[in-house]
Amino acid sequence: MADENLTIELSMAELRAVAGYAAACAKPATEIFERARPGDRRTRTAIEAAQTFAGGAKRTKAIRDSAWAAHRAFQEARDAGQPAAGEAARAAVAAASAAFLHPLAKATQVLHILGSAAHTARALELEAGDDPTVGNAYIETARDLADPTVTDVLARYPDAPGGRGRVGELLRLLDRSLR
Repeated sequence: MADENLTIELSMAELRAVAGYAAACAKPATEIFERARPGDRRTRTAIEAAQTFAGGAKRTKAIRDSAWAAHRAFQEARDAGQPAAGEAARAAVAAASAAFLHPLAKATQVLHILGSAAHTARALELEAGDDPTVGNAYIETARDLADPTVTDVLARYPDAPGGRGRVGELLRLLDRSLR
């Protein structure tokens, strides 16, 4: 386990791999969000920003801006009583945020690596009538999407933090399966 006072070395290639993984994990969430909120492209834009960075583009303010826009989309979906769409938007926020993984040995940084997968899993299970088997199955899919670079980066961080309800359970399930 990493010491929380330590920094972790991360190369730009590793940050790109993490962002690409996060974007791939969040991609199914886009469909859930857009079914509930047709014409709202904020989640898609955030995921595309993460994919663009993963593909070699610079890490810019536009990625952060897209994450903030997706966060506002989450708030609006939540306030409209659309929990699956809200979790889908949170997956997009996490995907864009992955480009800004901090090199600090803190458990909360695991959210930047695995958060998009956990929120997508929760969105899928909510859309399926709150069926936990659907979320658990998506965690297996997310596990299979992780390449050796992602698992190597994850191993440098402490285990995923406790709490955070069902999303936290899914996050920890994925974390354990990748270590």
